[in-house]
Amino acid sequence: MNPKTTLTTILALTLAVPALAHTHKPTKPGMDHGMMMNDPSNPYAKFEMDMHMKMMAAKAGDASEKWTRKMIEHHRGAIAMSRVALTQAQDADTKRMAQMTIDMQEKDIAELQGWLRSHGKPAQ
Repeated sequence: MNPKTTLTTILALTLAVPALAHTHKPTKPGMDHGMMMNDPSNPYAKFEMDMHMKMMAAKAGDASEKWTRKMIEHHRGAIAMSRVALTQAQDADTKRMAQMTIDMQEKDIAELQGWLRSHGKPAQ
């Protein structure tokens, strides 16, 4: 193969791979976010996606501030899912653990918000 053909082939593949990856449909169940959001058997889907999006959006500051902001969203997601468990779960132990999770996560969020404030960062 001559160098010009090789370069053309490499360029074509370089341009095609991202496009193919973008159009790829996940084959594993639960990997398609659109399907996850419309799955009536998963009462947590909206909160899972919300948490994921908010964690991904937390990009301010250095590694410490980023971690703190991502953890706040992670804990908020745990609270939202625990509230669903409180209203929909049938098992008393699950409800007890969900309430315990809410209580613990609220304390953790307050501590993380305090860290932000003590470092001159705006709370979220």
